[in-house]
Amino acid sequence: QPQIAGISLNIFGNAADIAPTNMLSRAMRVPVVRGQLGVRLATVLPSVGQAAPPLTMSDSAAHPPVPGVSLAAAIQYAGAAPRSSWTREEIAAIYKQPFTELLFQAAAVHRANFDPLEVQKCTLLSIKTGGCSEDCKYCSQSNKYVTDVKATPTMQLDEVLAAARRAKESGSTRFCMGTAWRELGGKKSTFGRILEMVTEVRGMGLEVCCTLGMVTEDQARQLKTAGLSAYNHNLDTSREHYPNVITTRTYDDRLETIRNVRKAGITVCCGGILGIGEGVDDRIGLLHELASMEVHPESVPVNSLVAIDGTPLEGTTPVSIFEIGRTIATARIVMPRSVVRLSAGRLSFTEMDQAVMFMAGANSIFTGDKLLTTPNPEMNEDAALFDKLGLKGRPAFASGRYDSASL
Repeated sequence: QPQIAGISLNIFGNAADIAPTNMLSRAMRVPVVRGQLGVRLATVLPSVGQAAPPLTMSDSAAHPPVPGVSLAAAIQYAGAAPRSSWTREEIAAIYKQPFTELLFQAAAVHRANFDPLEVQKCTLLSIKTGGCSEDCKYCSQSNKYVTDVKATPTMQLDEVLAAARRAKESGSTRFCMGTAWRELGGKKSTFGRILEMVTEVRGMGLEVCCTLGMVTEDQARQLKTAGLSAYNHNLDTSREHYPNVITTRTYDDRLETIRNVRKAGITVCCGGILGIGEGVDDRIGLLHELASMEVHPESVPVNSLVAIDGTPLEGTTPVSIFEIGRTIATARIVMPRSVVRLSAGRLSFTEMDQAVMFMAGANSIFTGDKLLTTPNPEMNEDAALFDKLGLKGRPAFASGRYDSASL
């Protein structure tokens, strides 16, 4: 009988003598099968040393579903190494599959690359709130809009360290600090304080992430020296839709910051937001942009818009579990070794919805009652959810992770 990662399989019907397949070794062998299923399996499973051919929408139309093909597709993706050569059409074909098929394939990829029960808890703290000069239409911190958020100065070191200690005591293993401004620029004094925050939080045994707007290569190197584990700089949406949401910073500005961070040896945290007026093609375009990077982002946050009164997107209808589930699952398949982080908007989804997201490949959440300025599930609620689903937290700097060397 064939085996996948040590699990014996028995496929009935016309299939027989399928060669053993070990997903953990990333080696795929062409099956020796007969009949209709054999023809279809041979089209989706690669021979030794060959690249896995993509499943396409036209392929699905030409060949009606037969038993075993769903499993074959899952095996194909689970055994594939990360690549940056995805086409937009390939990603669209994955995204637009029947939902349950997409979910099954993503779950297989997730299990081939991660412990599926291990989910990292992260805490995000706004260390400088409001008064931002950017015009991001979704953001309550922009000074272009009238919201309930009031501008505050950068927090003091002792305040930040107290928050980091509370986060660690609550089970978080990554502590993220965010500022509301366009770029770090010439803020030398403030930057010096932030570097000290990074070093002190790192000394607590926590992974440290910052989101400080645009940074230069030299600033990124200083952050790395201070002990920064990751830098967050989202693309938000597709290149085509981006100008409809933000005009004060270009798409290429964002990509330049990501390149600077990468050059400094800091892991990249880069994702987007759903529900900001984008369409399906824009979600596919965002995933294509991320998956086409020479090195995939080590972290891919998936946010669901929290519509804030006073912003241009107030009153926007929240995205559904099917929309965010498709995005997470597709991200998991095309970026198999990236951590997919459930970020803003999680409060609007039920526990069962969140279980679907974990099944689709999400393996990190933000905990605490607030994400920057938006509400988030209480820590005790997350603890109860973890208990119901049998999930466990992931330790900081865990050995054997693909990004461990850079943390």
